Amino acid sequence: MLIAFNKPFNVLCQFTDRSVPPRPTLAGFGLPPRVYAAGRLDHDSEGLLLLTDNGTLAHKLTDPKHKADKLYWVQVEGKPSDEQLQQLRDGVVLNDGPTLPAKIERLDPAPELWPRDPPVRFRKTVPDSWLAITIREGRNRQVRRMTAAVNLPTLRLVRAAMGPYRLDDLQPGQWRQIG
Repeated sequence: MLIAFNKPFNVLCQFTDRSVPPRPTLAGFGLPPRVYAAGRLDHDSEGLLLLTDNGTLAHKLTDPKHKADKLYWVQVEGKPSDEQLQQLRDGVVLNDGPTLPAKIERLDPAPELWPRDPPVRFRKTVPDSWLAITIREGRNRQVRRMTAAVNLPTLRLVRAAMGPYRLDDLQPGQWRQIG
């Protein structure tokens, strides 16, 4: 079984939380029993999360050897210069080593998304922009660290696709079986 789930902002990619008070988890969304996240999506990120009851499939979806592209729509603070975009395309050096080259496109107009709760902070004097960033790695907070490395802090991050699987019209908290 393979499930596409639109993970809301501030929801953990696990079914339990030992924090006090506990944070929202996947347990609150009526997902089928015995499915687990294939990969992670940070607590403060949104969008496509794949869940499966098949360990082999989960490994194939997440192992970098299989090179499944992950597409993110990223709202950044500032207007990216051509030089900043090229740095991201070439790969940037992070504290755990250089990243692989990324596919980068400007998104203009911005993607049509659901409102986020709480909303992204808005500053009249600082513009923001949207980028489509496609990577093949999956390091901890990688996209946020990449944009920060080129002086474009991430304000909002939404995973739109993973390999051939797309978020499409799923709203936050909704899921569908895709396999």
